[in-house]
Amino acid sequence: MSAESSHGRMQTISADATSGLVVFLVALPLCLGVALASGAPLFSGVLSGIIGGIVVGLISGSHTSVSGPAAGLTAVVSAQIALLGTFESFLTAVLIAGLMQIALGISRAGSIAAFFPSSVIKGLLAAIGVILILKQIPHLFGHDTDPEGEMSFLQPDHENTFSELIAIIGDLHWGAALVGIASLAILIVYGRYTLDKKLKVPAPLIVVVVGTMMKFAFDRTADATWQIGQSHLVQLPVAKGLNEFVGFLQMADFTQFSNPAVYTAAVTIALVASLETLLNIEAIDNLDPHGRVSPPNRELIAQGVGNITAGLVGAIPVTSVIIRSSVNINTGGRTKAATVFHGFLLLFCGALLPQLLSQIPLSCLAAILLMTGIKLASPELVKQMWQGGKDEFIPFMTTTASIVLTDLLTGIVIGLFVSVAFILYSNFKKPVTRIVEKHIGGDLVRIELANIVSFFNRPSISRALQEVPDGGQVLIDASQSDYIHPDILQLITDYENKTAPARNISVSLLGFRRKYQIQDRIQYVDFSSRDVQEKMTPAQTLQVLLDGNERFRTGNPLQRNLHRQMESTAGGQHPLAVVLTCIDSRTPAELIFDMGLGDLFSVRIAGNIVSAKVLGSMEYGCARAGSKLVLVVGHTRCGAVTSTVQLASEGKSARDATGCEHLDAIVRSITPSIDETTLRDFPGASESEQESLVDQVARNNVLNTIERIREHSTVLRELEAQGQIAIVGAMYNVSTGEVEVITQAPLVGAAKA
Repeated sequence: MSAESSHGRMQTISADATSGLVVFLVALPLCLGVALASGAPLFSGVLSGIIGGIVVGLISGSHTSVSGPAAGLTAVVSAQIALLGTFESFLTAVLIAGLMQIALGISRAGSIAAFFPSSVIKGLLAAIGVILILKQIPHLFGHDTDPEGEMSFLQPDHENTFSELIAIIGDLHWGAALVGIASLAILIVYGRYTLDKKLKVPAPLIVVVVGTMMKFAFDRTADATWQIGQSHLVQLPVAKGLNEFVGFLQMADFTQFSNPAVYTAAVTIALVASLETLLNIEAIDNLDPHGRVSPPNRELIAQGVGNITAGLVGAIPVTSVIIRSSVNINTGGRTKAATVFHGFLLLFCGALLPQLLSQIPLSCLAAILLMTGIKLASPELVKQMWQGGKDEFIPFMTTTASIVLTDLLTGIVIGLFVSVAFILYSNFKKPVTRIVEKHIGGDLVRIELANIVSFFNRPSISRALQEVPDGGQVLIDASQSDYIHPDILQLITDYENKTAPARNISVSLLGFRRKYQIQDRIQYVDFSSRDVQEKMTPAQTLQVLLDGNERFRTGNPLQRNLHRQMESTAGGQHPLAVVLTCIDSRTPAELIFDMGLGDLFSVRIAGNIVSAKVLGSMEYGCARAGSKLVLVVGHTRCGAVTSTVQLASEGKSARDATGCEHLDAIVRSITPSIDETTLRDFPGASESEQESLVDQVARNNVLNTIERIREHSTVLRELEAQGQIAIVGAMYNVSTGEVEVITQAPLVGAAKA
């Protein structure tokens, strides 16, 4: 192992150890608080944290997720304990729920995570941030009437999140508040000046040490208002001996396997815990600075093993927990070693150092969680979602507000419902996209079906089909459709077999899934055939090319099946036009005119000049292959023209300047297009002025090229005189993509071939 890789490994270990320590400090009161809020034994929450860290952490494929008792399950746990009567019976349900989660993971049910809308996931992150801010402010000032794990809006004591904020006024503890404010100040200063990187000591650890020292200092004062009592500290169960510690452990009541209520509870726990886990790992992966993706099915299996273990030793259910996971990421955790380390710290410190841990003020831990909340609910996230438009922002804000004002699971369900409603509304509002495409063989109405096509969309699709003109062509494109209702399939079948034949409409079909038993069939012509070529006039041909350029310029090219065109043109081609362009890579004729295979004879030569060989190609393309148009296309910023102007102004030959022995023939062809004014002004002109002069020479060169074609080719001259072809000049603007005709265009009423 190299010294560099060894150093990197040590950095990773150090970062994971530091992060694991901070997560442990935050997780300890949360484990106790969730257990208290759930009506379970306090130590069952600590056990859940230990299992989530060690058991789940070792099996999980996530690098950043931290598991343990979740606030989102408190209502479920509390209700099921009351329903089953005993905690041991509840543990049996937890064990069975774990088996169910393993089955879900093996059956790959975790893939449902891929269908959670990003707006809901980001709403979850923002909501947790807001909840942390609102819920930790009371603890920051010593108002500790509720456990740390209480995260729901409506609380068992008939208070709510907002009323607890108001209650701070009458229940402010000066000692705890000073510890909280000092802790918050330390975290802000550390963050602003990145002291954690400079001092190599994590800010949360400094906060806990300073807060505990302040607590001991206040204990020595005579003023009781500053002394921080047990109700404002971490309250960890303290065992007087090994036997009492072992007594904290409880086991599932296996006699309850015959109780149907246990299975109902197990299904509830398995589904809720699995959903929360999948949502959390999606959210945490969004926070991971390394962009890693957690395998959801493996995570379900890991959670299942964790809950089986929880049922066997007396712990409340485990899930992936977003609060601890985000603390892990914010404090630099790099691998799942941080999760496992935090689990071992809970095990050993909870067993061996409970009295020391019970001296940590809750207010300093509240400061750590408050800063985590600020990072999760950042203004940048809200701005990002706002810029995504109402389809993202409204579900995002709805999810955030719903979670804050209810609880995690209720808020998620509301957020998912709103997201689905937006998807359905989008499909109802625009179930089809109707595009009229101008193909060589005539106009085509392309009807693109939406992602989800329900029976509600029948009127819109029926109306779009009825709008296809008699004798026209229509393509029904289902390439983007994941689901099509049977009513819509029947509508399409009836239209194809009855309505379309009666109105002489040609129906093409594309992209229907195999299960719908509708085969792809393309009946429109999207390439030049002999029939198409013979029907075209020079004016129509030019218009086809200009229409294609407009599609190219606006980024709306036709969707062609190039493989079908390849097969159709393999035996021969029937080009509409011969296009002479420059060799420059920015002017391929098929692209800038949005043409398909075999639609053009393309001649490319530097400076779009003519020679005997070029004229021969043009004559063949028109007299023998049937092309109706000769189009000479120059372009702006032409390299060949620029070089010619530079050489002419300096009085040099191309061979002397470049060493290329055959360039002089091209330069000699372009040189007559340079006037005296250009030669005089070019050397002293600015860069933009030189570019303008070069573009004018390029235009002159196109006009000169056309004159040479007419002068030196009797065949082309006579075909043009007979109206069978047109010879046209144009300029292509490399900046805008637009082709401008610079000679007289043929009239639409020109004679046909």
